[in-house]
Amino acid sequence: MELLMTIAVTFFAGMGAGLGTGFAGMSAAAVISPMLISFLHIEPYMAVGIALSSDVLASAVSAYTYKKNQNLDIRNGFLMMCSVLLFTVVGSYVSSLIPSAAMGNFSIFMTFLLGIKFIVRPVMTTKEAMKRTAPGKRAVQSVACGILIGFICGFVGAGGGMMMLLILTSVLGYELKTAVGTSVFIMTFTALTGAVSHFRIGGSPDWLVMALCILFTFLWARVAAIFANKAEPKTLNQATGVILVLLGLAIFLFNLL
Repeated sequence: MELLMTIAVTFFAGMGAGLGTGFAGMSAAAVISPMLISFLHIEPYMAVGIALSSDVLASAVSAYTYKKNQNLDIRNGFLMMCSVLLFTVVGSYVSSLIPSAAMGNFSIFMTFLLGIKFIVRPVMTTKEAMKRTAPGKRAVQSVACGILIGFICGFVGAGGGMMMLLILTSVLGYELKTAVGTSVFIMTFTALTGAVSHFRIGGSPDWLVMALCILFTFLWARVAAIFANKAEPKTLNQATGVILVLLGLAIFLFNLL
């Protein structure tokens, strides 16, 4: 019975995380962590480590799928990734000096509100419109936005994937598919860094739970990424919005348990 419970929880956690990653570049930690904590009673720090390890392959296969369909900006994504990683550390340090600034519900509300945004005001920017921005200006914008995202994520401790998607589409003017592709490319490396750090500090995880989470998240992320790259922009906006709204509500309910 305990094994069946473990399989069921990791399957649904992986499904939610994989769909969120493949469609919207969402971090698996936002979905997997609360489910592992609530239903399998895994220690929170270790649950986040397992979720981040699940995010690595899921983000990587999603990034590969988006790249294969020419929906990934590697150059500017790399610049943003470097500044995100650096200023996440800076934000984390500043946050440690101001404990009262913690905002545990940040990623939940951001997920829900971003979902509403995609349904009500879909991103219809085209790749042609993206190319009108000068390469030098785009590079500077990527670094500046990476600094902002990294600092806020380190300070608050959540919301990285959602913030990247919001800034890539609303501030940098990316077409939705390219925004998601670039986001999951960055998340591959940020998740790997986070997972290694967690396991070095917290020790070995529950290997069965981790293996199942990685497997199910990987499979659902692959399915979501394939669908997303074939979908029409309006359909993709609606699907992304609905998934984000449902995930936001689900995470909120899990946190109440």
